[in-house]
Amino acid sequence: MEVIEIISNFINKDNNVVEVEFRVIGDSDDMIRVDTIEFEYLNDFGYGVNFMETDIFNDIDEDWDLGFDDDEDFFIDEENLLSFLNEYYLVYEDRLPVAEYR
Repeated sequence: MEVIEIISNFINKDNNVVEVEFRVIGDSDDMIRVDTIEFEYLNDFGYGVNFMETDIFNDIDEDWDLGFDDDEDFFIDEENLLSFLNEYYLVYEDRLPVAEYR
C-alpha cells in the first residue's frame, strides 16, 4: 500500500484533526479514500513542524488569486503530507480507510 495522490486536505484546528482525501496504488480514478487523523499523530511522526500559516501568502494571493480562504489558517506541503500518510499507514495498517466510489 502506498498513497500516491492527495485529492484534498483540510486542517481543522477546532477539532485538532486533519481531514484528507487520497488514493493509493491500485485505486481507480473514480475511487477515493477519506480519513480524519488527529493532529497529534502528525507531531508524533515529526510532521507537525511542516505546517505553515497561510497569511504569509496574503500579498501574493491578492495579486495572483491563489484561492486561499480567509478561514483556513494553516496548510501543509503536499509532499510532506504524502510522506506522513505513507508512514502513518505503514505503522497503522488497520486504519487505512476503505476505498469508496464517488
